[in-house]
Amino acid sequence: MKSKTVTVNEQGDLTYITFPKLTQCGAVRHIFSTRHGGVSEGQFATMNLSFRNGDDRQKVRRNYEILCAAAGISTDHLVLTRQTHTANIQTVTAADCGTGYSKPDFSDIDGLITAEPNVALVTQFADCTPVLLCDPVKKVIANVHAGWRGTVQNIGGIAVERMVAEFGCRREDILAAIGPCVGVCCYEVDDPVYEAFVPLGIETGRVLTATRNGHYQLDLKLANRLLLEKSGVLSENIDVSDFCTCCLAEDFHSHRATAGKRGNLAAIIELKA
Repeated sequence: MKSKTVTVNEQGDLTYITFPKLTQCGAVRHIFSTRHGGVSEGQFATMNLSFRNGDDRQKVRRNYEILCAAAGISTDHLVLTRQTHTANIQTVTAADCGTGYSKPDFSDIDGLITAEPNVALVTQFADCTPVLLCDPVKKVIANVHAGWRGTVQNIGGIAVERMVAEFGCRREDILAAIGPCVGVCCYEVDDPVYEAFVPLGIETGRVLTATRNGHYQLDLKLANRLLLEKSGVLSENIDVSDFCTCCLAEDFHSHRATAGKRGNLAAIIELKA
């Protein structure tokens, strides 16, 4: 795996991704998984981070231990949620650590925000778009799951607005990372999805490219980038992965490439103390 925009890290069998701007700011620990380096088997092989798709729970916990060790994050700090393609975002604190990992998870939450150190925000993916946000000045982070439904609800922009309103963040200080997801090369949608994007006020013609009648190739990464920029995040403060999870289904879990027979990837971010 080679990238021009993100950092691909290898530790033995484990392969994971980090984002240059988040690394350089020095305020956070973060990591995005690939399929490689875990202990799961079969369709979940090998690094599956979902407790809800039928994999052995102890293997999933071991996968989190392996991934978190590489990032320097304690599994005791993890906060997971049951994602349902909403634009709902939960502000969490140290009291929420263990949610979704060692105690019941949040329901119908697709984004997490915290201003407390040692609270590791987790989102999961298998073609949808990861969006990580960090204000290294105010020390605030967010982690959101943006499929096409979350994107048309502008979940990334909502996270920015919450950071500004709740914690006094300045938009120009916010760093963003848009992770691996299904690429424009592999993601065909129809007229109802096209119509859902029109009211967003971004350049729809750049985000959706017409193909056959009533069908379009959707660029989720560009859509989320444009929405973040519309929310005031500076273009130069955004890293965007150049990986397509569907094209690289041997390296990333992809719902589309496997007809749903797959594990989940995870994005994790935590403020340093």
